[in-house]
Amino acid sequence: MIIGIPKEIKKNECRVAAIPSAAASFVKNGHIVLVEPDAGAGSGYPDEAYVRAGAQITPREALYERCDLLYKVKEIEDSEYEMLHENQIVLSYLHSNAHREMTEELLKRHVTGLCYEDVDDEHGEFPMLAPMSILAGKGGFLAALHFSQSVHGGRGLLLSRVVGVPTPEITIIGCGWSGIGAAELAAAFGNKVTMLDISKKAMENARAKLPVNVELLYSNRENLETCLKRSDVLINCILWPKTRKDHLVFREDLKMMKNGAMIVDVACDDAGAVETCRSTSHDDPVYFEEGILHYAVDNIPSGFAETASQMLSASTLPYALEIANRGIVEALKKDPHLRRGLTTYKGLLTLKETADKHGIPFVDPLEAISREA
Repeated sequence: MIIGIPKEIKKNECRVAAIPSAAASFVKNGHIVLVEPDAGAGSGYPDEAYVRAGAQITPREALYERCDLLYKVKEIEDSEYEMLHENQIVLSYLHSNAHREMTEELLKRHVTGLCYEDVDDEHGEFPMLAPMSILAGKGGFLAALHFSQSVHGGRGLLLSRVVGVPTPEITIIGCGWSGIGAAELAAAFGNKVTMLDISKKAMENARAKLPVNVELLYSNRENLETCLKRSDVLINCILWPKTRKDHLVFREDLKMMKNGAMIVDVACDDAGAVETCRSTSHDDPVYFEEGILHYAVDNIPSGFAETASQMLSASTLPYALEIANRGIVEALKKDPHLRRGLTTYKGLLTLKETADKHGIPFVDPLEAISREA
């Protein structure tokens, strides 16, 4: 199979899907690897490193035209649509729920789309999403640390325990991987940290990983209001279902918060769990609503591109190799967890959540791969 590793074109996206050692793994398995010039430069990997791994440096249009498997980080941008071709496989964070036009293009062009973020495992975890979630959580706390500074528009509060002054309070909504990542750093800095979740199992898992200065509470309205009133920073780490119209934190709730408090939305669901949140970029990361500073950058891990690319490449490579070695149909038949991430297949929409969100007919993935092209 011919594997294509393009340079990401989304603004401020510095990650690369496969680092040179991953390219070498494909070559060792008898596959051809094409890498766009400077694809790994933003993560510290020059073209020469890919050449040493056995890859071929290939111009963008030729790479898209030749490759069977397009191995990416982010969703397909509109400038890429015309370069896609029938029966091509795209493996990436596609976020098809949020990108209807892209999804329709994949369907129209009979491209097989596989979402990293929807592939699960036998434990109900998301192995290709978890590494970036951890980084996003840690990066979310670091963003709070940065924008709490007076010189960056904050109230001048150091988010750390300091002798002689009150210890800052951080509330984290969600005990998943991003919540744990945020809590790990917030607690290490000596803050008073509270985590909210509806799952006792998730809270027990967080307790086993975190120090004793992290309080774990059931996420109910009473506890949330208590936390809103006392917190200096609220970090949202739960994904909000796209079909829901309600919120956990409403605009009116911001009036309960301290003057100069901050909301960091790691999940970045526009008007999702936090009604006043909208996605921002690394170029323009913060804004105020109701006197509360908001940070909602939608690709936090890109700020730590070398670390992120190493983690992403390690977690996605086994799946990409399985597809390359077995072929897409056999790989999907063999692995029900990989099928969970199948979004589009030969003109059929195979991800239930996206079908429900966009009102497009849904076809079960197993049925789809059994049909004739």
